[in-house]
Amino acid sequence: MQKIFIVGAGCGDPGLITVKGKEILDRADVLIYAGSLVNPELVHACPAAEKYDSWGMKLAEMTEIMIAAAKDGKTVVRLHSGDPALYGAIIEQVEILNNAGIEVVRVPGVSSFFGAAASLGIQYTLKGVSESVIITRPAGKTLDEDQIREFSGLGQTMVVFLGTEHMEKIFEQVQCPPQTPAAVIYHATWPDEKIVRGTVADIAEKARAAGIEKTALIIIGEVVNPDGPSYTHSHLYG
Repeated sequence: MQKIFIVGAGCGDPGLITVKGKEILDRADVLIYAGSLVNPELVHACPAAEKYDSWGMKLAEMTEIMIAAAKDGKTVVRLHSGDPALYGAIIEQVEILNNAGIEVVRVPGVSSFFGAAASLGIQYTLKGVSESVIITRPAGKTLDEDQIREFSGLGQTMVVFLGTEHMEKIFEQVQCPPQTPAAVIYHATWPDEKIVRGTVADIAEKARAAGIEKTALIIIGEVVNPDGPSYTHSHLYG
């Protein structure tokens, strides 16, 4: 059975692709990559591969290229940004490929969710502060309704993907206190990374003033308190 590899490229820094992902990328004959969301260094790292930028491509067009190449015995890599399991829209691709008799091998990547935590120097789940982390997105062109209002009332860390365009609306909805710490991080781990910190009351205005209009994560919760949240020591090191 032919195989196609869906590889997570990591969140920006090309060094954050996994060892396995890089090994597969190095032997790609055909590479379909997620446009400007993938660091060009990774695309250029396999000069012998036939390359396709998936930006603007229809699903049928993309999978047709992948299927034809795989059936020709070529190593085909679909390079997604971050980790394809988070807002990667891979299930539609996998279904078409499986129906064509092609096995899909998934290789995880470092999500911007984790890259942002490293850049901010935070821990999403912190004893006595937040035992859970909520990953969500706002309503928009491809989502009719969201649960940001409900989720924000739970008092846990919340990370919002795909929300930069809707930032003001997001912070109008959240139910946590206005002084709750918040951060917006643009292009986490990229060379042009930009971090803005504030509170639920002022973070949207601060982020816009910093020129952030796209490709950013929104993080809400006491864990992003720049003064350091008051946490309970773990029993792990007791």
